[in-house]
Amino acid sequence: MPKILIIEDEAAIRRVLKKIISEENETYVVEEAEDGLIGIELIKDKDYDLVLCDIKMPKMDGVEVLEKAKKIKPEIPIVMISGHGDLDTAVNTMRLGAFDYISKPPDLNRLLNTVRNALENKTLVVENKRLKKKVSKNYEMVGNSDAISHIKDIIEKVASTDARVLITGPNGTGKELVAHWLHEKSDRSKAPMIEVNCAAIPSELIESELFGHVKGSFTGANKDRAGKFEAANGGTIFLDEIGDMSLSAQAKVLRALQENRISRVGSDKDIKVNVRVIAATNKNLQDEISQGRFREDLYHRLAVILIKVPALNDRREDIPLLVDFFAKKIATEQGMSEKTFSEDAIDLLKEYNWTGNIRELRNVVERLIILGEKIVSDNDVKLFASK
Repeated sequence: MPKILIIEDEAAIRRVLKKIISEENETYVVEEAEDGLIGIELIKDKDYDLVLCDIKMPKMDGVEVLEKAKKIKPEIPIVMISGHGDLDTAVNTMRLGAFDYISKPPDLNRLLNTVRNALENKTLVVENKRLKKKVSKNYEMVGNSDAISHIKDIIEKVASTDARVLITGPNGTGKELVAHWLHEKSDRSKAPMIEVNCAAIPSELIESELFGHVKGSFTGANKDRAGKFEAANGGTIFLDEIGDMSLSAQAKVLRALQENRISRVGSDKDIKVNVRVIAATNKNLQDEISQGRFREDLYHRLAVILIKVPALNDRREDIPLLVDFFAKKIATEQGMSEKTFSEDAIDLLKEYNWTGNIRELRNVVERLIILGEKIVSDNDVKLFASK
């Protein structure tokens, strides 16, 4: 049932508003507050779907109530109630986040339309937040181990911010999944996430790939071309294996992070970009810094939030869940019936030394399912892992 709070110091106006709203829909639960201080305390303690707030009140005026309420519970739509002399102030409150305003004495149709629209908007906002918390099954992080639970907690805390994140861990552990989770749970999720594998791009081309180039800037540059930073504008750029990036490219990335500007290769024109940077590496960047292969200032810019993804051997308790997840996913992809693994087979998989981490485990499960083979010994696991 929608809960509505009326904050109004004039008792007669409160009664009129409550009567009109309550008679419109018997499911509405309407509560009252006689001043802004009481209203703010109620907003702190209870969950309302709509607040109607007078502008001129003793103790705390409506503008201050609006500002405080938006900090406490920003998802609640707040409709301001304005007297004739408050109209300019009411219009200004829209800039502060008010949903709408109604004038005294309230017009019946105007009031009820505003209430209905505000409640619908609240439902959409809440649903949007709920959907953002869901991540595509393609990027699901499977596991209940302490290490994975810790990573999920960090993601929940930082995803909605623009804080830069550095993800470390061995190859095959799922660093890219962490990056996708961060993006999909962020306010940038509707914008693109552009992935760049720094290890796969020749050092002489990495700058052009990241920042673009202008025609004639080097042999083969036949036309102007935008880079990955421009493509990710408004969204996220994921710099995978950043430990393999050349020092000259590192310098340009550092500038992009410091100034939110990039310049294409061969151009002196700056281009402003709004990009969240997530980076990942399987290298120990502290060692790379000491060897002069990685810039320390760039490291500190990237590692605002540091997430360490554990090797599979360090989270063996997650193997049964991973095997079940992969078995179902692979069966669906291949159009095959689902297959289960015996407890003995799971035990053997848990004891194996997974040097290739989750990627290796998935390959083994896929081979076993497609070939219809069974695991009866440790040698069988080694056989399928080495193929």
